[in-house]
Order: sequence, then C-alpha cells, then structure tokens
Amino acid sequence: MLKRLAAGAGVALVLAGNAPAQVAPSASEIAAYRGLFAAAVKGDLATIGMLGAQGSQVDARDAKGRTPLIVAAFTRQHGAMRALVAAGANPNALDADRYDMVTIAAVADDLPTLDVALELGNKATNVTSRYDGTALIAAAHLGHADVVRRLVAAGAPLDHVNNLGWTAVIESIVLGDGGPRHLATLAALVEGGANVNLADRDGVTPFQLARTRRYREMAHVIEAAGGR
Repeated sequence: MLKRLAAGAGVALVLAGNAPAQVAPSASEIAAYRGLFAAAVKGDLATIGMLGAQGSQVDARDAKGRTPLIVAAFTRQHGAMRALVAAGANPNALDADRYDMVTIAAVADDLPTLDVALELGNKATNVTSRYDGTALIAAAHLGHADVVRRLVAAGAPLDHVNNLGWTAVIESIVLGDGGPRHLATLAALVEGGANVNLADRDGVTPFQLARTRRYREMAHVIEAAGGR
C-alpha cells in the first residue's frame, strides 16, 4: 500500500513498512540551513548571486544528499532554481535516494515546478529512484495525469521498465485504484504512444492486470489500443 505524507514544504512518497523514498527538508533541517541552502529555501536571489560569484559550492550536499537546487525544487522556489542554475548548479543532480527535480515535481503533482525544472535542462529521460524508474512512472502510479501529459511531451521514455518489472502503464493499473485519476493517466499514456502489450516479469499483460482487478474501464482503454 502506498501513502503520501506531508513532509516539510513538500511531499514524501512512502512505501508502507519502509522508510520514505522521497523526503522534503524538515522544519529542523530548514532551520539549520546556511549559505546557499538557506538562500534556496528563502528564494533569496541576491544572496545566491553573491555566493555563486564568490565561488561557493553550488552543488554542495546536505545530510540527505540534496543540493541547494533540489531544496529549491522541494520548496517551490522557482526564482532560486533559475538563479542556482545560472550560478552553475547541475540541473540533473540526484539526491541520496536518486530523485531529481523533475521526479520531485512529478510526485508532488506540481506542474509549475516541473515546467521550471524542464526549462532549466533537467531531463525527463533520467533514470531515478531506488527502483530505477522515471518521473513518468512515478506520476503514473500516483494518477497525476496532467504531469504525465507534460512528461510525455518532454520526451519521457514511455516504455521504460523499472527494477520491479513495471512500466508506467502497468504502474497506473497495479498501484492505482481504477478510478478517474488513474483512468485519465492510463489514457494519457496510451494517447502518447505507450506500448500496451508490455507484460510484467511474470508475463502478465496490462489488459490481464486490469481485468483481474475488475478495472473494466481501464481494460477497455487498453483493448481499444490493441492490448490483449
């Protein structure tokens, strides 16, 4: 079972019984930040520019492997994101749990931050997370249809298979609830050209997975796209 829990200024994606897979900076972490990290949280563009010009390490890491740019993405400080990249920050940096800005925004269903991350060069093709997944897979399993559409338009790999043996199409079914959000997500993937016949590691196809769960509308979408 998957849960979404509030964490600081962002969202944590939690697998029940396990440690959080994606965690925004906590209030205590934010209070302890100094330098570029503090400026990122506050959206202090003048300080970011000054520290960058002075040679401060723009890709420094906190205890969770977050860079100031990743912190800015978690806290939705878009100006800080732009200023940090202008100062030389790596837009494709991953934190300790291998999340980048695009995946952070995808999980949070945060289209404005996603757009800024893509604008700054964060690639929708990156392999992220401990599951060797993508931002598209993360958005699909959470039923974030608008994010899925944006990622498809940005060239996200539609048929990437993570280390669970699942594609975005499969995750929209097996980690979804069959309701309107996940149905819209599946439809967005199909419209984008996702392969609806890629089976899981047990050889079970998306159509079979939907039928087994009695997700009739999802099964219909898959069948109409040639799925069996």
